[in-house]
Amino acid sequence: MNPAWLLPEYIEDILPPYARQAEGLRRRLLDLFDGYGYDLVCPPLVEYLDSLLTGAARDLDLKTFKVVDGLSGRLLGVRADMTPQAARIDAHLIGHEGATRLCYAGPVLRTKPVGLASREPFQVGVELFGHAGIEADLEIQEILLAALASAGVPDARLSLGHAGLFRALVAGASLSEARAAALFTALRGKDVPEVKALSADLAAPWQAAFCQLPGLYGGVEALARARAVLPDQPAIRQALDQLDRLFAAGNAQGEASVAVDLSDLRGDGYHNGATFAAYAGGQARAVALGGRYDGAGSVFGRSRPATGFSLDLRQILGCLALPVPRGGILAPRLEDPSLRAKVTELRATGERVVVELPGQEAHGAELGCDRRLLKTATGWIVNV
Repeated sequence: MNPAWLLPEYIEDILPPYARQAEGLRRRLLDLFDGYGYDLVCPPLVEYLDSLLTGAARDLDLKTFKVVDGLSGRLLGVRADMTPQAARIDAHLIGHEGATRLCYAGPVLRTKPVGLASREPFQVGVELFGHAGIEADLEIQEILLAALASAGVPDARLSLGHAGLFRALVAGASLSEARAAALFTALRGKDVPEVKALSADLAAPWQAAFCQLPGLYGGVEALARARAVLPDQPAIRQALDQLDRLFAAGNAQGEASVAVDLSDLRGDGYHNGATFAAYAGGQARAVALGGRYDGAGSVFGRSRPATGFSLDLRQILGCLALPVPRGGILAPRLEDPSLRAKVTELRATGERVVVELPGQEAHGAELGCDRRLLKTATGWIVNV
């Protein structure tokens, strides 16, 4: 029998002082989003399954825990991603005709880990609904780069991709859904031999285009090379034009290294435009993912353009410097009005004041206090 304290694999507590660091980061990011006009929403942890998976690809379905509702008998899902929930809220509950800006923060649960990551990421993100133009993608990119800087992510870098470009190639080559899914997986894993095998029987321009994608990464030279080697189709030109603007704006912002990677098909498969994947120095797994996913609210009666991103707070904590435990002031437990007044005054200024309990004097070091309240002839003072 497993001990009662044992947690499931890839599920873990966040302990002091990391929990305080995480909460401080959450507040800082939500304040940042508020400054851009994003309103906070708090979706439920569980929903009916068809609502959670609306417009999403099979990737998200496989990540979602499913349970039967004891009240309705219907199948529920524990959210694996908060983006579809934000799309439901925009389409069904808010109903703005113009742009809607929403942000959120909370845990999600996934059936399997990615690598050694937690199965319970803590998502903090923003979603912008109602504007199909590149201006919305530029705003989302600006906020993402500002969030990476605010969080103190070391050696942050942003990889730009475009799901619409892949979809244009699939349409041009008239691929079946199964072949397109296999190529998507191979490109996402940068499995060049598999990409060549899957595209070997395609017409020359499409076969060459799929084989070129894994090598089309870097800066402006990668975009120039893409224009030279990819088919000259309106949807492909539009995708490359959008990446040109995002690349230029991102590098001008100067808060992270920005590059393009045309085979970086990250996310949960529902994206259909420009995509973002942010990384920290020394880590292979993205700390933030996002992009455009137009039409996600159609099942709720409103097909709206949409773009956004979410960061994984747990992943970000793993790349930050170790937090310094917060010190405090130890106060004696006395029925003294002047002592009580002093403690109240100190707490009002943001100080942490711990009152020592009777019989706990031998365990004082565990309280983490680096100062003590002492009574003098002139009153109570903090002694270092």
